[in-house]
Amino acid sequence: MKPAILAAGAALALSLTAAPAWAADLTMRISLQLPLKSHLGQNLALFKEEVETASEGAIEVEIYDSAQLYKDKEVPQAVGAGSIEAGVASLTRYVGDIPAVDIFYQPFLLDSEEKVRAATAKGGPIRGPIDKAIEDTGATVLWWQAYGGAILLSNGGPIATPADLEGKKVRVFGKTLGDFTEAAGGAPTLISGSEQYLAYQRGTVDVGMTGVSGVKSRSLWEVMDTITVTNHADIEFIVVVNTEWWEGLSEDQRAIITAAAEKADQSVRDEMASIEAEAYAAAEENGMTIYEPTAEEMEAWRATAQPVHDEYLEKSGDLGAQLMEAAKAL
Repeated sequence: MKPAILAAGAALALSLTAAPAWAADLTMRISLQLPLKSHLGQNLALFKEEVETASEGAIEVEIYDSAQLYKDKEVPQAVGAGSIEAGVASLTRYVGDIPAVDIFYQPFLLDSEEKVRAATAKGGPIRGPIDKAIEDTGATVLWWQAYGGAILLSNGGPIATPADLEGKKVRVFGKTLGDFTEAAGGAPTLISGSEQYLAYQRGTVDVGMTGVSGVKSRSLWEVMDTITVTNHADIEFIVVVNTEWWEGLSEDQRAIITAAAEKADQSVRDEMASIEAEAYAAAEENGMTIYEPTAEEMEAWRATAQPVHDEYLEKSGDLGAQLMEAAKAL
């Protein structure tokens, strides 16, 4: 992790244990399902430091990590209703209101860093319409947090091909990922990120699906022994604020928060490759086997994608068709 991020984390830890020396004019609470030590937590720490420094203490940011206040699935409703000022949620948590958001979870569609960066560019042909659609839920998107590619976790050997998934219960975190699992012959089970560890430990599911950084931050090597590097989807989290709260801020307050959000957005995107590399190294150091499917095995995985793409287009309406066309043009 870069020194600036580590420093931000240290500053945050100190601020959570000691009363501030200044009285803030505004407090912004943010709910996070992951531990503070995760890269999303450290990204929030960077945002906190930027906001509090730029506002000279007039804006205080409080981070409630590890689902202390809300689980991931509860964040869209909590933020949209104004129960909390801000929260971090997996993008796919908005699929109920906006089916088209699952464009990022279409198997092997955004299959390079270049395509992902283009798709997540602020105001671009994919992120722009999604941010706009989320406004209808009572929330405003502040920034996106990269989480890397989706991988598979298992015990006793890799999930090298779809045939290895057949008949197995699989932890998923979105409808489209469930469709992909079914297309490959597995049985999807929707489980929040904060509940993963226990699900694997208790055998609630046989196979896990997550980002490799989550393996490190949640110490999942204690309950799973193999990672299969499929990178079949791009995992994105978004930081949203209650729109009514946001519009009630002064112009200066919004400017400070927006500048910090843009820095946090760029920072986590730029660091994603090194974050994943460090997570893979940590997984190996803790006894996990890292399996990369052969070209032939990957072709078998890719063959499962088309039915999922077709179903997405059927369910996501005009916006889904627009986003699919834009994604294929990248």
